[in-house]
Amino acid sequence: MQEITLDAFDYAILSALQADGSLTNAQLAERVNLSASQCSRRKAALEASGYIEGYTARLNTAKLGFTVEAFVRVNLSSHGKAQAEDFATYLEAFPQVRAAYSVSGDADYVLHVTARDLEHFAEFIHRHLLPYGRIGQVRSEIVLTTLKQSGGLPLRHGGL
Repeated sequence: MQEITLDAFDYAILSALQADGSLTNAQLAERVNLSASQCSRRKAALEASGYIEGYTARLNTAKLGFTVEAFVRVNLSSHGKAQAEDFATYLEAFPQVRAAYSVSGDADYVLHVTARDLEHFAEFIHRHLLPYGRIGQVRSEIVLTTLKQSGGLPLRHGGL
């Protein structure tokens, strides 16, 4: 990977793309006050150096019928590299697990889970997570209201 030193224009490009990844080079150039060719070159360099990992669309979960969002804290019954790798591989089979984090504190992992309804959430917990042989404890918190949800990093020139 080619490493680059970010400047104010690079941060402006990253901020603009973070807000709207569908911007054309012409739209991006207008927002960051560069020519389209300069924006294209800089954007390609940011992608090649790994600052931009990809582009996705944010979907409206409620409109698509996913009414339950939860955070599930998991403790494994035993610990080690093999157990952690096995658990990570196991989770890959479940698209309802939107994110999984190894954390400090009273849980080993925190899972961000989305389900169509409480019945589907309970099915995931009771048919898939609890029967998994390495699970020691599972605790769930159902999201009641989302107070803030940001899709981006608080970027500014010179770092975070």
